[in-house]
Amino acid sequence: MSPNPVLVEVTRGGIVESRHAGRAVVLDAKGGLRASWGDVDEATFPRSAIKSIQALPLIETGAAAAFNVSDGELALAASSHSAESAHVEAVTAWLARLGLGEADLECGPHAPIDRPAADALIRVGMRPSRVHNNCSGKHAGFLTVARHLGVPTKGYTLPDHPVQQRVTRAIGDMTGVDVTRIAVGVDGCGIPTLGIPLRGLAQAMARVADPSGMAPERASAIRRLRGAIVANPRLYAGAGRFTTVLLEIVGDRVFVKSGAEGVFAAAVPAKGLGIALKIDDGAGRANEIAMLHLLRWLGAIDDDVVARLGSASLATVTNTQGRAVGEVRAASAWLA
Repeated sequence: MSPNPVLVEVTRGGIVESRHAGRAVVLDAKGGLRASWGDVDEATFPRSAIKSIQALPLIETGAAAAFNVSDGELALAASSHSAESAHVEAVTAWLARLGLGEADLECGPHAPIDRPAADALIRVGMRPSRVHNNCSGKHAGFLTVARHLGVPTKGYTLPDHPVQQRVTRAIGDMTGVDVTRIAVGVDGCGIPTLGIPLRGLAQAMARVADPSGMAPERASAIRRLRGAIVANPRLYAGAGRFTTVLLEIVGDRVFVKSGAEGVFAAAVPAKGLGIALKIDDGAGRANEIAMLHLLRWLGAIDDDVVARLGSASLATVTNTQGRAVGEVRAASAWLA
């Protein structure tokens, strides 16, 4: 049995059918603990929830300025995009401007997250390419940094490559974690993923929310990246996706990013808070609901925002007839 509390319940026919345990933490930019549940010091691979931090060297090195990287491209660099036509075309054009192409991406291909885009490939008999990978925008950002630094583009995903070394330092600075003393894994797209305490991810997001205590260059990079994402929510995820719809509703009031295996992170600029959570069993249906209700509990969003999210929140359990047969909800004892 998990020592962490149950954060999310799934109901059907008036009873709780499934339960998802997890851990969560809320910090301010100075590291002050505002709330926590479960073991928030346990090492956690943040996966895609940390992409905004991984994108900072793109701005800080001067690479974004040197290659005229647009705000839309900055949003793609921090995205887990759906591989809609706008995403694929933008990444392809960005690579061409670098004098590179799909073959230079070191992420593997996978089917588009967007179902219509995946179906369109099938209809024309095409296989997904590396550009369809949800991380291709992030990888285009890494290649831009490599081009600007004058280092080899080949091997940019390896831990000892100059690009990944800069990314690792940015993560260490933002999380406050000694990155030389932690576990290192390989993420789904091939880059290193660092086993940081969950509170470290929350600390990084708190500094995204309130970068005033950071060095001027870092604070400027954070503000530009955050603004670019808020201005381009469709490039940051995709139509109908939870992160996109929430950003379209609330703008800069809340900045969120999901990750694989039940990780979710958020920055709340108006309150100067960072949030991180991890669902023990890695369920994506649970991490969005947990984050949604935690944001409401903190007063970062209200019931009107929750209602406007509608189907994007994954709160309704439906059957194959499209009939609502249950709900995914925050466990009653968690945020009482």
